Order: sequence, then structure tokens, then C-alpha cells
Amino acid sequence: MSYPRIFADFHNADEQGRLRLNCVGTIEDLSRQNIKLQDGQLLTLYSEDLEVDGVVQYSEDESLWVAAIDWRQIRQVEDIIVQATV
Repeated sequence: MSYPRIFADFHNADEQGRLRLNCVGTIEDLSRQNIKLQDGQLLTLYSEDLEVDGVVQYSEDESLWVAAIDWRQIRQVEDIIVQATV
């Protein structure tokens, strides 16, 4: 299944390992795709040659949106492109 693809900084995680969705690139992607974040929303998050699926949550502690991801499920985009063409 394909989810909206949104930029996220993989170095900008909170103490629970969730990616913060407050970077300029994230905000630009959300605006360009006219996406309003909501709890439980599924997204594909990317940065450079990496991507991972995540679930949007609102962090009450930091008053901002985050995405819970499985760090073991991060994929390299180049591998996906190569596999699709083989």
C-alpha cells in the first residue's frame, strides 16, 4: 500500500524514538500535498536515500506532531528502485 510521502529528519527524534514532524522540508511537503496531520494517519517518511512507514501521533509533551516508526524497517530507496526495474 502506498501512503503520502513526506520528508522527515531521521536525526530529529524524540526520547521515544518518534520522528518530529516540524522540519522545513516536512512542512513544505505537507503544504504541497495539502495534508493536515491527524492521529493514526499513515505516512511514508523519507530523507535522502532512506524511507520508512510511520503512524502520526500528537506529542502532548512537546506540543507537536511526531511519527512512530519501526527503526528496523527503514529501507534504502535505491534498493527499492533497483528491485522494481529488475
